[in-house]
Amino acid sequence: MSRSNEKDWTPHRERLHEIIFEADTPAGKAFDVALLIMILLSVAVVMLESIAELNRLYHQWFLMLEWTFTILFTLEYLLRLYSIRRPWWYAASFFGVIDLLAIIPTYLSLFIAGTHYLIVIRALRLLRVFRIFKLGHFMKEGFIIIKAIQASRAKIFVFLSFITVLVLIIGSVMYLVEGGSNPGFSSIPRSIYWSIVTLTTVGFGDITPQTGLGQFFSAIVMILGYAVIAVPTGIVSAEFIQQARSPQNTQACQYCGREGHADDARYCKYCGHAL
Repeated sequence: MSRSNEKDWTPHRERLHEIIFEADTPAGKAFDVALLIMILLSVAVVMLESIAELNRLYHQWFLMLEWTFTILFTLEYLLRLYSIRRPWWYAASFFGVIDLLAIIPTYLSLFIAGTHYLIVIRALRLLRVFRIFKLGHFMKEGFIIIKAIQASRAKIFVFLSFITVLVLIIGSVMYLVEGGSNPGFSSIPRSIYWSIVTLTTVGFGDITPQTGLGQFFSAIVMILGYAVIAVPTGIVSAEFIQQARSPQNTQACQYCGREGHADDARYCKYCGHAL
């Protein structure tokens, strides 16, 4: 970081960062608890506004509350950008994008009618509850699951590719078996739809085989569906056990705002700056 940026990083901004991004202090926890309450209230307002009778009676109140929450969340978003050393890194992060999406719909409603209902996206911000109330165990498990999925993505991609080929084959075979006498299997795409529904054990029942051979083949696909569930579970579980050995905390980096560092980490594993 340049010297000019170091000079810009004042104790005031550092204190602001501690309050907004951390939950280790009473002030930080109070800020985040108040934020969660506002999120819940704003989502409740949008849900109530969607009820025609209530909207007709209290439309002006709903509109006033909606804009009040939006202005408060806008100020909070700007403060988050101000209190971090690398604002663009936070803006591009998961929570940064969610925070931005939480305020955009209300402003868009000035130009496009109805878009303000999209502010229910604010409910995603409730994910911060794990950090706010220092539910470190749950936060740690969340990071472990994310890391396990990331480590398993190559195996999962291969598995999904195999399943895609499998449903194509199953759908084509069922089209040949049932297509002539069963209107439900009128085309290969509809037969593929049936194979996906059956293989994933959803079983809507809107398309069912009528011939003996088709029912026998359908039973095999149903049993095969349990293997479809078991294989990816085993892949992710193996990585889950491996990732669980790496302890993590909830400290947020002052530069990029990202969390999920090891308990003994001295530098951010995402941007490399000192914690």
